[in-house]
Amino acid sequence: IPELPEELGFGVADSVATITLNRPEKLNTMTPAMGKALMQLVFYINNTESIRVVILTGTGTRAFSAGSDIKVLDDYGSNWQLRNRVDYARGIWQIRKPVIARIRGYCIGGGLEMALMSDIRYSTPDAKFGAGEIKLGWHGGAGNTQLLPRHMSTGRALEMLLTGDMISADEAERAGLVDRIFNEDELDQKVGELAARIASNAPIASQLAKHLVRVSMPTAIDVGLAYENDTFAYCFTTEDSQEGRVAFVEKRAPHFQGR
Repeated sequence: IPELPEELGFGVADSVATITLNRPEKLNTMTPAMGKALMQLVFYINNTESIRVVILTGTGTRAFSAGSDIKVLDDYGSNWQLRNRVDYARGIWQIRKPVIARIRGYCIGGGLEMALMSDIRYSTPDAKFGAGEIKLGWHGGAGNTQLLPRHMSTGRALEMLLTGDMISADEAERAGLVDRIFNEDELDQKVGELAARIASNAPIASQLAKHLVRVSMPTAIDVGLAYENDTFAYCFTTEDSQEGRVAFVEKRAPHFQGR
């Protein structure tokens, strides 16, 4: 495990890794140092076969993340250096394993982008979602303009992007931005149960399914269907597919090895 700053927590249990943004006094905002450390974690996660699922969350109940710490934006350097920065939200996108965002409180700006870069989003009823950058003089730089319209209508996405206003968890769920809402005392358990169910399945097939969904976004349906068929056939070359068939015949739970 790479050496990490205190502001970034990380742990692994039962094939599930948990990344925790740990600046609760600053609404779990991100700094350049946290972004660089997160990228080291992404490399570690992608290259550690025992990790099958990732949970992304923030410390406390006030915020999942409020995105970049505005007070240290100048630390990125010149405009050109800012363009070529280590992008913490894109880091979440680069994780090959399934990622579940566990959201409490504010999920805004770059925090919303990290949630959008995740694969599944569960939240509490009091969570708030927003792309407020427009109120400060810029728009999102790590996914809000590209991913919000893929989760909700173009008009609803533009309403958020052009006003900078926040929406409630209920509104986010109705729009398709949040997948499920659970009470505060249920959220950790429900996310943990989902992660465990995903981790119990064949990891090669899981990663390929995630990859195929990503590929489907900009791809013509005929090309996507052909590619899906190719990776479907590839799955049958794995030891896990053989184990799955044997377990089915023997009426027992399969034990997948990621091979």
